[in-house]
Amino acid sequence: QVQLVESGGDSVQSGGSLRLSCEASGIRSSAYSLGWFRQAPGKEREGVAANWRFGPQRYADSVKGRFTMSQFTMSQDNSRGTLYLQMNSLKPEDTAIYYCALVWGFVSSGRLLDANEYRYWGQGTQVTVSS
Repeated sequence: QVQLVESGGDSVQSGGSLRLSCEASGIRSSAYSLGWFRQAPGKEREGVAANWRFGPQRYADSVKGRFTMSQFTMSQDNSRGTLYLQMNSLKPEDTAIYYCALVWGFVSSGRLLDANEYRYWGQGTQVTVSS
């Protein structure tokens, strides 16, 4: 069973930086799509950054140039790994719970940031940006 555990959320001032981590276990296939999503109070969950393992990363327009998703670093036995999201130049509108999500198999570029495409989710980590 896949387990995703996010960490690194915090309260920061506008313009600050944070790095979120997602520890994934139960990886049983080399073919997956993986990404970061966020949900602000009263809003729908939205995609931040994601990629099909063998494809380019895709970013939401609102975070391009400020956020960078790492490559998924696998353990030697390929059963677990870590994904990071480096967030710079944070703005109050970035305030949300941030989630890591995974689905087995290919997700097309046009659907990578669609939360409905993903099966496995972490519990989330809170990011709060004050002005």
